[in-house]
Amino acid sequence: MKIIKRNGSEVPFDITKIITAVTKASDSVSRKSSLTQEQILSIANDVTEQCQALNRAVSVEEIQDMVENKLMDIQAHDVARHYITYRYVQSLKRQTNTTDERILSLIECQNEEVKQENANKNPTINAVQRDYMAGEVSRDITERILLPLDIVEAHRKAGTFGFEEVAYLLLMGYLPSKSELAYFDKIMNQARKLPEGFTEGMIMRHPSHNIMNELARSVLSLYSYDPDPDNTSIDNMLLQSVKLVGYFPSIVANAYAVQRHYFHGDSLHIHFPVPELSTAENFLRMMRPDKSYTDEEAHLLDMMLMVHAEHGGGNNSTFVCRAMSSSGTDTYSAIAGAVGSLKGPLHGGANAKVMEMFRYIKENVDPHDDGSIKDYLNKLLDGQAGDRSGKIYGLGHAVYTMSDPRAVLLKKYAQRMAELKGYADDFALLQKVEEIGIPLVMERKGSDTPMCANVDMYSGLVYAMLGIPEEVFTPLFASARIAGWCANRIEEVVTCHRIMRPAYRAVTTHEAYIPMDQRGEHLHLSAAD
Repeated sequence: MKIIKRNGSEVPFDITKIITAVTKASDSVSRKSSLTQEQILSIANDVTEQCQALNRAVSVEEIQDMVENKLMDIQAHDVARHYITYRYVQSLKRQTNTTDERILSLIECQNEEVKQENANKNPTINAVQRDYMAGEVSRDITERILLPLDIVEAHRKAGTFGFEEVAYLLLMGYLPSKSELAYFDKIMNQARKLPEGFTEGMIMRHPSHNIMNELARSVLSLYSYDPDPDNTSIDNMLLQSVKLVGYFPSIVANAYAVQRHYFHGDSLHIHFPVPELSTAENFLRMMRPDKSYTDEEAHLLDMMLMVHAEHGGGNNSTFVCRAMSSSGTDTYSAIAGAVGSLKGPLHGGANAKVMEMFRYIKENVDPHDDGSIKDYLNKLLDGQAGDRSGKIYGLGHAVYTMSDPRAVLLKKYAQRMAELKGYADDFALLQKVEEIGIPLVMERKGSDTPMCANVDMYSGLVYAMLGIPEEVFTPLFASARIAGWCANRIEEVVTCHRIMRPAYRAVTTHEAYIPMDQRGEHLHLSAAD
């Protein structure tokens, strides 16, 4: 049996490493909470059997997940906590000082992944290298500093809400003091209540079948409500950004209510936001006719907002925002462009596609028969089932291979919520899709490069458990990512001062001009046409 290390190499499985790691965690707790040698060996043996049952090479991250689950199964919570903490600290150590190497590889044109990422970009051009470097720096900071898991966990344990702090951190570059956060919240609270007549004039009079299009149009319309919309000073862009973070959830909630009313005949419920509530609480309150929600639901949504707030400058929508910002255009135009990009099913719309795919799977497989699941996943990959795209949505990522840290976090909380909400069977089946689908996709690609589930695999299920309809999945994603978009826009405007010009080469041949009377017909039009 082989183990896939973090660098992608394979080594023989060694059970002693599991024993050693669990023993260290056990030794770190009180004697009352520690494990016996028999318990440690039992955990190690169970994990070994799990790995053998997969009948494939298993990644280090997968083994660690198995160990965590076993510790939780036997109620060894203190040991599990120390094991998870040690795992996280080691992860930070591994990630430290990796950015310089990646940047140098870009400059030296040695990064094959980046060179092949976009055929329209020439990696030898300085401006292009700058864009790639910005993406690498942004990704590194985001992964190591901006949104480490302890931020999320800290807010969970304290019972506070963290999205507002994350938005402040992204825009200002540091965590706020109590007074700074209060001032930040004050500006956002003012923006949550949309400009006078905006809902009636912009949203209710022009309902849209797709909320993302309504959101993009609303963002462009906000230009007219701004007394100084083209001012690109840092102070003004920051003010615009904070207001947009406040505007987005209200626009989405109101647009959904109007959509359901006009196109589905539902009663129209428009709820005003409450100043003392968080973004997550206000959104659930505005979305639901009875304005009710539980504390657990609000904190889970808050965690979702934090996870989706930023993911570096290399994703499609953020790149669109930066590219448009490099031209000198206004904030509203740049953000509207990002919204249009996020709408795509290969980007922000992927979580809805996962749930659509999941419905097909539930209707056509025996959830207790791995062979049945495998057969149907093969049909999906063959383009013979589902939406016939040939894709298993939720698997694979352009950057992450071993694991997507956002997906790892969501999976953990999705499992907890699934047990509370009666979705345990759905979660188990989705987990099967992940476990069976990954080796299938790798086999089809003829690749031994590790592959993982991405953030969309479990985010749709989390939204569904929160009672959020699918048409709101991507708009809610945008309501989180607006903080990251604005931060990237400000960085682009302030530091770069050059328009992005992707390298382009025409592949058509030159043709001689043909006079009108010598041209043949290409379209076969009838007299009626």
